[in-house]
Order: sequence, then C-alpha cells, then structure tokens
Amino acid sequence: MAFTLPPLPYAPDALEPHIDAQTMTIHHDKHHQAYVDNLNKAIAGTPNENKSLEELVKNAGSISPAVRNNGGGHWNHSFFWEILGPNSGQPTGALADAINSTFGSLDALKEKVNTAGATRFGSGWAWLIVKDGKLEVSSTPNQDNPLMDVAEVKGTPILGIDVWEHAYYLKYQNKRPDYLKAVWNVINWNKVNEHFEKAK
Repeated sequence: MAFTLPPLPYAPDALEPHIDAQTMTIHHDKHHQAYVDNLNKAIAGTPNENKSLEELVKNAGSISPAVRNNGGGHWNHSFFWEILGPNSGQPTGALADAINSTFGSLDALKEKVNTAGATRFGSGWAWLIVKDGKLEVSSTPNQDNPLMDVAEVKGTPILGIDVWEHAYYLKYQNKRPDYLKAVWNVINWNKVNEHFEKAK
C-alpha cells in the first residue's frame, strides 16, 4: 500500500496572519508531498513495503536513511497539520493540570518549547511529549521524532513544532523566535488534549 498525502484539515489561509497561506500551501502541497513520494520510492520492492508508518518510524535505526528521513517527514507533518487550527483554545482538564504541575504555567511551557525550537541547530522539531507518564520538552534534528528508537529522548509526542526554515521563512525570514511565538496562536489544544489522553 503506497502512502498518500493527507488533506489539510482547514483552508491554507485559515491560520493567517500567524502562518500565511502561501507558506501553508507550499509546505503541505510541495514539501510534505515530496516526503510521501520519496518514502514510496524508498520502500518499493523492499520488505518495508507492507509496514505501517508507525512501524517504519519506530525502527528508524535499522532502516535506510531515505526511509528514516522521508518516513519521519511524512509522520511529523501529518501530526503537525492536526495540532494546528484556527480556533486555538486553551489546554483543559488533566492536560492543563499536568502543564501547571510540571512547568508552573502555560507561559513557562511555551518558553521551554520555544527555547528548544530556537536552539535546535539547523533543521528539526521541538516537542512536548509524554515520557513515563510525565510531560517533557525535547527536540530532534531533521525529520527525526521521539517515537524513533534513535531519539535522544524517547516518548509519545502530543505537540510538535516544525522549525525547518520552509515552515516560516516566507513570513518570518531568519527570525525563528518570532515564528515560535506566533505559532501558539494556532495550536489546536483539543487535539493536544486528545493526544495526551491517549498517551497516558
């Protein structure tokens, strides 16, 4: 079964002015599509052809760099589109409690995630994960993620922020910290709450 590009769950301009429509269109239709196409090419005719995306990602250390990079790119972006949305809301219930008890406040969590994203050298991702039942902030290089057996900090992602330049450069140029501040206006906390409930 070849992998396919999932549709954006909202219109490309739905996250304006924080993430512009042109960036969303190029990011989804071109960058994410390229990960899907290259992943399909990399697994064609190999034993990995019939594996799920989760299986490929979890065994990243024992598969080819092409499958690791493109499989990670496909998984990470599919996850990213879902945790963004025009109606951001706030963390509620058990997630809000866990954020407050772990980090002190939502603002303190944002600062920690933004620092992880801003200090990730080159391209990569900043994550909020559940590890051993507790919340933790981490970052990964390139298209790696915390589900991978090669991740420095392993856990279940509940929120991830793309800090590749293609995610923000058209609007924010080299000002990654400005993008990181803005992206919190379009986090879909309902979806993050869902991920948290599952991860626990």
